[in-house]
Amino acid sequence: MNTVIVPVDFSETSINAANYAAQLLTGRDDLKIILFHLSESDLDFVTAPERLDELIAKLTSDYGVGIEGVCQLGSNFIEQLEKQVKATQAGLVIMGITSRSELAQVFVSSNTLKLAETKVCPVLIVQETAKFTGINNVMLASDFKNVYYTTPAEPIKAFLKTFKPALHIVNVNSEHYIAISEQYEKEKQAFVDHFAEFNPEFYFLRLYDVEEGLNLLAEAKGIDLIITIQHEHPLLTRIFKTDHTKKITYNSSVPVLVVHE
Repeated sequence: MNTVIVPVDFSETSINAANYAAQLLTGRDDLKIILFHLSESDLDFVTAPERLDELIAKLTSDYGVGIEGVCQLGSNFIEQLEKQVKATQAGLVIMGITSRSELAQVFVSSNTLKLAETKVCPVLIVQETAKFTGINNVMLASDFKNVYYTTPAEPIKAFLKTFKPALHIVNVNSEHYIAISEQYEKEKQAFVDHFAEFNPEFYFLRLYDVEEGLNLLAEAKGIDLIITIQHEHPLLTRIFKTDHTKKITYNSSVPVLVVHE
């Protein structure tokens, strides 16, 4: 992961994501940040470079990070961003999300979710209220089904090697009892095989509501970031369609990293 792309449209949400990215990557001279802006009108394309330069100057001054800016003219945000990711071989995209209803803010959130559904690269979703406090504890949420083949170990390990947090692997299921089943033990071992070098801790929560369980454990363990794996019927989809979506992604200060199997 040598390049990180942060799309900005100059909304508060995207600027907060840019600030989060700059703090996250402070002191990482081996990583390059690209602020990406897509102009959908000729007028914006004329004025956007100056605004982008101003944002880069402020982030550079505040956090001492090296940042480049890219402005493009076009109408298909996801397509253009995917091209930028491939052209720069970016290993991560950091985008904002908001619960506010203003048209510009909704546009940001809509594109964030659309990008998270693609397989172009991992996407770190940063809530509008999220403030960077370090990456010390990371939670990997899993359904513990066919772990060996469905867990995208390489991008997850790349992230863990970069930021060196403690790894907490969690499953929430209403059928858990005092001891987990033989099948869960088997899937747990697959995780151990994948992530032995990170000495993961495991949690099996007996709750009916997956999102509530994640939220409770995140608070109890001081989780700084949640990793979810996008399957055909992903956990992320359920999160974004429930009240707990708002708790975890909209109203929580814990960003969500989406990776694809």
